Amino acid sequence: MIFDLDHTLLSGDSDHAWGQYLVDRGLVEPAEHQRRNDYFYQQYKAGTLDIHEYLTFALKPLTQHPLELMLAERQRFLDERIKPLISQKSRDLIAKHQQAGDTLLIITATNGFVTYPIAGLLGIEHIIAPEPELIDGNYSGAIVGIPSFQHGKVTRLQQWLEDKQLDLSGSYFYSDSHNDLPLLELVDHPVAVDPDDILNARAQQQGWPVISLCL
Repeated sequence: MIFDLDHTLLSGDSDHAWGQYLVDRGLVEPAEHQRRNDYFYQQYKAGTLDIHEYLTFALKPLTQHPLELMLAERQRFLDERIKPLISQKSRDLIAKHQQAGDTLLIITATNGFVTYPIAGLLGIEHIIAPEPELIDGNYSGAIVGIPSFQHGKVTRLQQWLEDKQLDLSGSYFYSDSHNDLPLLELVDHPVAVDPDDILNARAQQQGWPVISLCL
């Protein structure tokens, strides 16, 4: 069973929230970082995001501070900003699939520094996310491989399935975003979760289930 993360399992956007957290904590130049963070978020919602440009922006703060500091800040971010975004509905849906013996996977366009521990909070073992590059124990500001965004989610998923010797038989994918239509159209059971207007229209057209996991 495959889940998008932001505005799906979370009642909010971890990527945008991390950028805002960095602003609030004084870890970046506040006015410019907030302006660009909001700009990229609007691009994402419009379906016009340049994922490589965005990831260069999003990962830069990891190169500007000691790793130990950023790990401590990430933990505070998880406690203060992410845990309150996890609804009981999301936990119940995850538990339902776990009890059925399903393999659970999160696939997200938000970088792994932010999202790997969120998967742990949700009790989901597997996650595909843009992987920040580490060189000699420090983040370089680049990523490794293909970003899991739009068609990149399909490519990364196919690689993961091959590696795990799995297939998409009986597969579900839960998502809120029209950016995920390439993958929604690939699985056996697409489910729209609190969908944006474009995805909602497609779900109605195709007869896909529409559910809410919001707080």
